[in-house]
Amino acid sequence: MAETEAALRTLAHNVRGARTRAGLSLDELGRRAKVSKGALVALEKAQGNPNFATLVRLADTLGVSVSALMEGSPEQRVRVVSADAVMPLWKGERGGEARLMLTTSGPAPTEVWRWTLEPGDEYPSHPHQAGVAETINVTAGRMVLVVDGVEHPVEAGQTATFDAAHAHTYRGSGTEPCHLIMTVHLPPGPA
Repeated sequence: MAETEAALRTLAHNVRGARTRAGLSLDELGRRAKVSKGALVALEKAQGNPNFATLVRLADTLGVSVSALMEGSPEQRVRVVSADAVMPLWKGERGGEARLMLTTSGPAPTEVWRWTLEPGDEYPSHPHQAGVAETINVTAGRMVLVVDGVEHPVEAGQTATFDAAHAHTYRGSGTEPCHLIMTVHLPPGPA
């Protein structure tokens, strides 16, 4: 439980700092990110429990990565992250999950995600800010990537990339779990 409380304190600190740097009031951040002011107040007091979609909307609005909102300051040049050390940020109804492994630093950060989609699991994502691109590399199984309503089957050994400023969905297909690595390439600078 102490680990969860520490993660909420870090999230609260990072959201407040990013909001302040962006020069946004709680009202304005809430309006732009479509998050209630009450939820933002609770979040900045480390009392909230935001879901994955809320974190993505806040990150997009603030022009930072999701992990920039969740991580403490880097302590060393090389960081090795084990999947079992990272809590899932999304869990599918059929057992799939998504874990944000890390985010690279620099003017145009890249998030690295590890996903498992069980057959029939589906994650619909809202469009991201302009300039965000996603890359999906399926390492086992198969999935369907839906971008702007068009389905694109992606199988083990294949990689797909797309403009994430459009509505998109990840769907597990076939009879076996789909394992994939997703990278989210963020544009430089604030939104």
